[in-house]
Amino acid sequence: MSICPDNDKRLLGEIVSVLLPIPSEGPYSYSLPDGMARPPVGTFVQVSLGSRKLAAVVWEMKKKNKIVNPKKFRPIESVFDCPPVSDELRRFVDWIASYTISSPGIVLRMVLRVPAALDPESLIKGLRYSGKQPKRMTHARQRVLKLMNEQKNMSWTRSDLAHASGVSPSVVKGMEKLGIFEPVFMPPPAVVPLPNPETVTVAMSQEQIKVTKQFCQTIQSGRFVTTLLKGVTGSGKTEVYFEAIAEALRQGKQILILLPEIALTSIFLERFQKRFGAPPAQWHSGLTLKMREQTWRQVSTEQIRVLVGARSALFLPFQNLGLIIVDEEHDGAYKQEERLFYSARDMAVVRAFLGNGTCILSSATPSIESQVNVEMGRYQCVKLKKRHGDAVLPVIDIIDMRKDPPKRGDFLSPILTQAVGKALVRGEQSLLFLNRRGYAPLTLCRVCGFRFECKNCSAWLVEHRFCNQLQCHHCGYKEAVTKDCPNCGRLDSLVACGPGVERLAEEIKTSFPNARIIILSSDTTANLSCLRLDLETIVKGQVDIVIGTQLLAKGHNFPLITCVGVVDSDIGLSNGDPRAAEKTFQLISQVTKKAGRKGTKSIGLLQSYAPDNPVLRAIANGDEDIFYEREIALRRQAFLPPFSRLISLIISARDKKEAEIHACKLKLAAPHHENVKILGPAEALMALVRGRYRYRLLLQAPRSFDFQNYLKVWLAYTSTQQGSVRVQIDVDPQTFS
Repeated sequence: MSICPDNDKRLLGEIVSVLLPIPSEGPYSYSLPDGMARPPVGTFVQVSLGSRKLAAVVWEMKKKNKIVNPKKFRPIESVFDCPPVSDELRRFVDWIASYTISSPGIVLRMVLRVPAALDPESLIKGLRYSGKQPKRMTHARQRVLKLMNEQKNMSWTRSDLAHASGVSPSVVKGMEKLGIFEPVFMPPPAVVPLPNPETVTVAMSQEQIKVTKQFCQTIQSGRFVTTLLKGVTGSGKTEVYFEAIAEALRQGKQILILLPEIALTSIFLERFQKRFGAPPAQWHSGLTLKMREQTWRQVSTEQIRVLVGARSALFLPFQNLGLIIVDEEHDGAYKQEERLFYSARDMAVVRAFLGNGTCILSSATPSIESQVNVEMGRYQCVKLKKRHGDAVLPVIDIIDMRKDPPKRGDFLSPILTQAVGKALVRGEQSLLFLNRRGYAPLTLCRVCGFRFECKNCSAWLVEHRFCNQLQCHHCGYKEAVTKDCPNCGRLDSLVACGPGVERLAEEIKTSFPNARIIILSSDTTANLSCLRLDLETIVKGQVDIVIGTQLLAKGHNFPLITCVGVVDSDIGLSNGDPRAAEKTFQLISQVTKKAGRKGTKSIGLLQSYAPDNPVLRAIANGDEDIFYEREIALRRQAFLPPFSRLISLIISARDKKEAEIHACKLKLAAPHHENVKILGPAEALMALVRGRYRYRLLLQAPRSFDFQNYLKVWLAYTSTQQGSVRVQIDVDPQTFS
């Protein structure tokens, strides 16, 4: 390849650095075809790579001492007619790639999730008044013409014109045939109307007003601030950050609201529309491809001012993002654990920092990381200590299952069963929480001891009696339930061990045959629409007893529930996860405080075989501050996050020996450093997932240590892909399965 002279200035403008959405170390160089002006940094372009055509982005070119002849490079195919990627978003892509030790192209792929959105939106057919009058005038036609005369030169779709005029579409269609309108082509309508911050005035408590003023002052200052909004369940946190949204709208900013379960937020959307007169745009996997394309493009053109989304919404091409809200910031759903590993909560803070915006982290039970960041002065903190209106916190009590055990074959203590019965007599709702899907977590043969296992994962198959199947909750493998043991052949020897929500419903139906019961879990709802209908049914009081998994803890408001029972409070405390206490505290606190939202006296009952556990005692006594103090002290003493940094390397392969050997080689190749402790390799808790055997290496070091550079040096001398072996890097892991 020939090298051009350094003084050949003509060639400097003919090479363009382009980042492609592929796993590469950095941008590729392309040449400019004759007649094409040099596109600015951030421009979306189409380029060829092998036989493929890819959408890519013009990236910053790093300085080089020598210039390669542009004729040796492939030319840029075309430039897309859409706003360029903002400097903030480009820096965000580079920051995440560096922090997570990922390829910048893989991060860019998150931005380019819908490449078709780069193409201009197709025009739609519309109608405009031609000035003609129909020979026969009817009252309906008069209404249409009156509107057209009032809105001169305005174009309408047929349905919009009919709706605005208060007539049927057939009236408009008939006038169109008579030549009253002339056809025009117009851009497609906005995904959502613009929200109006002055739509309604919300009555707020003095506590809420104080917090609202602080948020508004922060937004008006135009400087980066992260604030933890900490308030008890039902304290009106949503109303407070709605006022922050209103102020950001007045300042002309775009707003992003992250929710852990965006597909289950119909009630949230209704509240937003009531406050702002229009719904927010949405971004989640449940949208159609067409809607995703429209939403992506209208975010980039600032037609969309407020968007509610799942974690991937962080990568949308906002041009003027001034406020990011992370609701239920403690929720584990914000952690992405496929291909690109990242925490959406932490990355939201980074994106706000890069854009000099405001970030609000909202939760009734904040993460330990956020709590420590407040104590260290990195975040501000505001608190709402009282429930809004007449709502009161439930009285929490622990049922000692050693003293008050259930009847043989049952799983509910008589104390909890009686509490549900009393609520039923009073016409009030009860909620029973058990974080186990299906009928039973294990099925075995009582004769030979055979247990049904997944063929692809190291996990037991869960019985789902409603659909007569045994299922794996990790890879989706299914097989039919049989009457005979596949190992010894004995009939009627199979027994279900332990309860799931379906088995719990069976027990409740026996105790209360006339009660209206509903099960809420990801297995029992046919689709998203059915789930939303189920939630509405509960809110309207058409259900007496709700039985569900952690789906119930996702921010739903059930105003009629006065009795909450946690069937197995010990379930989350019996594993080796260093965050087990925190997760259990958050989950049980969120569930029990679903009760008492309308001011009615309410209770929360925790069934436990370890009633003296400090976590359960803290929940029962309302000692939230004591729990956080104790947990933070234990983390500091054990040198666990957030007082140290962890990075997990997951080594997987189709063959177990191959995975183990590669993990050992990887450990031996690690550079020695006195600040780095390397644990493992050891089999992962889930040693086999989807047919791949998994080993883990866990790295621990002080927070100030440059982990990223250390890993780059280490992995530069070892292969992360060899045969069927794959090595994944999880910076700041949240789970260790």
